[in-house]
Amino acid sequence: MKKIELKVLGLSYSQTQVGSYVIVLSEVDGLRKLPIIIKPAEAQVIALKIENMKSPRPLTHDLFKNFSDSFGIDVQEVFIHNVAEGIFYTKLIATNGLDEAGIECTAGDGIALAITFDCAIFVNESVLNASGIIMDENGVASSTKNLPTVVEEPKKIVSIEDLEHLMREAESNEEYEIAAEIRDRIKMLKSKQAK
Repeated sequence: MKKIELKVLGLSYSQTQVGSYVIVLSEVDGLRKLPIIIKPAEAQVIALKIENMKSPRPLTHDLFKNFSDSFGIDVQEVFIHNVAEGIFYTKLIATNGLDEAGIECTAGDGIALAITFDCAIFVNESVLNASGIIMDENGVASSTKNLPTVVEEPKKIVSIEDLEHLMREAESNEEYEIAAEIRDRIKMLKSKQAK
């Protein structure tokens, strides 16, 4: 089994599954992309981390990191090891310095925790072969068999439109502190665009 390292490439609202988001992971040393549908709560955490925004109170993933740090447990990596019927099976690989454990989690939680712990995300090559895509410079997906010579990376990881959607979602869930953080980030990004 060959592991391939991935990085977070982008996050956007899913056009096909209402109420869900798509996170796109990209090979660190390659052209394939791996889109994964995640829940809004996981998308909020990932967006906050990507945009370097902090919630005034610890979110669940921050609580998990604080708890782990208190007991000397470190998440070494997140490993997407299997896919079946559109479900990505993911493990956190953690250690206390003596023992190592693989703990099953959702792909969205795993990616959010990878960003929280600043650890690597890996995928089994068979998963990437089965579910990976190639996006050309126009955003058109093709199979992994016809590799283009140039793939243009997006300029922004999370768009203002997607941040606005996440802000409305936070407001509807009465997560006003998170909504305020996202609102402030949107204002800053819009002011940068105006210049």
